[in-house]
Amino acid sequence: MRNIDHLVVGGPGNASGRTKEVYNPSTGEVQAKVALGDTALLDRAVEAAKKVQPEWAMTNPQKRARVMFRYKELIEANMDDLARLLSSEHGKVIDDAKGDVQRGLEVIEYACGIPQVQKGEYTIGAGPGIDVYSMRQPLGIGAGITPFNFPAMIPMWMFGMAIACGNAFILKPSERDPSVPVRLVELFLEAGAPEGLLQCVHGDKEMVDAILDHPDIAAISFVGSSDIAHYVYKRGVDNGKRVQAMGGAKNHGIVMPDADLDQVVNDLTGAAFGSAGERCMALPVVVPVGDDTAERLKAKLIPAIEALRVGVSTDPEAHYGPVVTAEHKARVEQWIDTAEKEGGDIVIDGRGFSLQGHEKGFFVGPTLIDRVTTDMESYKEEIFGPVLQIVRAKDFEEALSLPSKHQYGNGVAIFTRNGHAAREFAARVNVGMVGINVPIPVPVSYHSFGGWKRSAFGDTNQYGTEGMKFWTKVKTVTQRWPDGGGDGSNAFVIPTMG
Repeated sequence: MRNIDHLVVGGPGNASGRTKEVYNPSTGEVQAKVALGDTALLDRAVEAAKKVQPEWAMTNPQKRARVMFRYKELIEANMDDLARLLSSEHGKVIDDAKGDVQRGLEVIEYACGIPQVQKGEYTIGAGPGIDVYSMRQPLGIGAGITPFNFPAMIPMWMFGMAIACGNAFILKPSERDPSVPVRLVELFLEAGAPEGLLQCVHGDKEMVDAILDHPDIAAISFVGSSDIAHYVYKRGVDNGKRVQAMGGAKNHGIVMPDADLDQVVNDLTGAAFGSAGERCMALPVVVPVGDDTAERLKAKLIPAIEALRVGVSTDPEAHYGPVVTAEHKARVEQWIDTAEKEGGDIVIDGRGFSLQGHEKGFFVGPTLIDRVTTDMESYKEEIFGPVLQIVRAKDFEEALSLPSKHQYGNGVAIFTRNGHAAREFAARVNVGMVGINVPIPVPVSYHSFGGWKRSAFGDTNQYGTEGMKFWTKVKTVTQRWPDGGGDGSNAFVIPTMG
């Protein structure tokens, strides 16, 4: 059995003595143990980061970018190994695992352009002989607390931008699938980063609280459930830190009567069931407009969902694999129970699914539930599994109101051939990311990722220009080089009053 340790300056160490088991979701077997750190371990990591960060911040951006370029090359060279390792601990199939790595790599590619991205502003002649310029400087030490569902992508979203901007970074990944984050740190060191610039610590709530409370950590990025996101945001801000905390989601897909239903069904089967639904940008709620649309859509959905192949993570024919733990499998199935008790029509039931030869694996079959209404708890809350709910809307206005009124506001999609309807929907819907005939509208790396309402706490989004702004602070300089000989003829005048 493997032992997964921290990756901090001074070598591995686990003063707490506590560990957590890491499972293979396809078999249900324990395959490793990960060390859980404590405050003393975090202190050691922070001290190492404090020693290296000032010099890194003073390193010119071209040299910082070269490390990012080399890191990009190493990730690409190790793509297959990273995907296999990721699949073995998370359970997502190899293609999904490669997508996980690739979407993180795209932010690293964006960070390679940090000399351009981080340029400041300059105004000549803001007043008599006065110039004004601004510069963006790093915050110091940043930390990332990342979830189990994207163990490669989300860490790279965070530390790629933070380090490119001149910060040191401490990563606390999920203890459920910690091996890929450790490997990402190892490859970053191999790319030429100084030791201590990027470190990895493991832990549970004790480590999270230590990060939130540590006086030398200036900024924290978090992705997880909304209740914990709110906790992280409040405690971090109360301690004077800059915090972005991304929470849960209940993304809707609006299907207008004129939509291409064959394309919609193809998109829904991937967006709702891919990666076993364990994605904050999954599409677990479909909203057909009108009963005729609902019936036509359901008739096409049933055979498509029944044709989905559930398999082990290494099965190249599988559409999706197991969920991450036995506890999560039980939680998803409990939500199906709840939906049924609330009056939902279980059209396809994934409860009790068992894969021959892998009966101990954490598999949940694809599930379709019709006649879901907005007063049901199973609609209000995030299920985070391979479950698609149908909520019928009588018209466009009702369909628009559903995601707009929901407590979560991460992503939404509309399927239509009508440009006017799509444009109005995008402008009016109260959600942070919108797809028009795009089921999972995750923005490309040179835009930014972020939801609204209880899907995000904080004012700045992930990666892109927004990410650069989060990991830096603005300093503005007003300068004057007087010409006169001190006779008062060149007296200072505030630029706005000149």
